[in-house]
Amino acid sequence: MGVGKTKRMPRAVREQQMLDAAVRTFGQRGYMAASMDEIAELAGVSKPLVYLYLNSKEDLFTACIRREARALTEAVRAGVRPGLPADGQLWSGLRAFFTHTARNPDGWAVLHLQARTHGERFAAEVAAMREEIVAFVTQLIAAAAREAHRDPDLPEREVAGLAEALVGAAESLADWANATPGVTAKQAAATLMNFAWAGLGDLMAGSPWPAPEESEEEPVAQAG
Repeated sequence: MGVGKTKRMPRAVREQQMLDAAVRTFGQRGYMAASMDEIAELAGVSKPLVYLYLNSKEDLFTACIRREARALTEAVRAGVRPGLPADGQLWSGLRAFFTHTARNPDGWAVLHLQARTHGERFAAEVAAMREEIVAFVTQLIAAAAREAHRDPDLPEREVAGLAEALVGAAESLADWANATPGVTAKQAAATLMNFAWAGLGDLMAGSPWPAPEESEEEPVAQAG
């Protein structure tokens, strides 16, 4: 082998290098303002090579969304520690969520800010990720509620709204934490636990907040 030859980089490694550059660019500049020239330069490759690997700006952005969504869901699932009490499991999951979003602010910006505002194709990718996380949190809360109420048949729909609200609060808090200097992942998780667990803890103990009686029934929201 000649002295001047360099080892060829495997395609998978090169592609991840391009995605790293794309996530950083999309996250910091936004989808519309980001250019393929800028992404290629940051990745240290030619623009034709980016197109060869990832076809178009739309396909590149979709690949970024999918990679970041997979990484976030895997981090949350891996962070939850089975065998702990319900509050410990929720705490460990929130710590994992806020740690990941703090360490990957560009990836979080792609998922929570950029993808949701630039077309149905991109929004649908994020919605699928969010549904997976909500389903996971629903299972976690439902398991704890069943244990607390000693009711193994307690349906998940009883806690599905709580999971939806909790995930929404976590998303907003992650935006705030990443934009506020000095806020750690631990502090963000503690903030949400202080906000949510008092209510969840009462619910687990069989003492939900009593809604006041109304003279008329509220209309039920209709899907679609």
